[in-house]
Amino acid sequence: MASESDRIARAGDYVLGLMNDAERERAERDLEIDPAFRDAVVRLAERMHIFDRATPPGGDDRWRLVSQRIAELPQMRGHDEAKPSAMIRGLERRPYGVGLHSLGDQRGIVTAIALIVVFALGYLLGQL
Repeated sequence: MASESDRIARAGDYVLGLMNDAERERAERDLEIDPAFRDAVVRLAERMHIFDRATPPGGDDRWRLVSQRIAELPQMRGHDEAKPSAMIRGLERRPYGVGLHSLGDQRGIVTAIALIVVFALGYLLGQL
């Protein structure tokens, strides 16, 4: 029993015409008896059909057509490459609460004193 990814890969080879004669004949037999494979082929053929519907102006410029269709996707709307947006623009007010950030300019002195006290207590406890 073929997995879904194998089935889609085989359907893609069939739709794109990448199979040799024996593989193509087997795939055509499977189209008649395997509904999952048939559905995969139909879905891929419908997806590939969008490239056949529109003929680009000025000749066979397929790459421009593909990039234009990608740019029209909903995910790509509103994306401006010229100016990157910052994730954090800044704090609207100064931080508050408990911690070193609440001490302002004195945080270095307080940190140093706290470390000296902790090391002194550790030394005294180690001597006992």
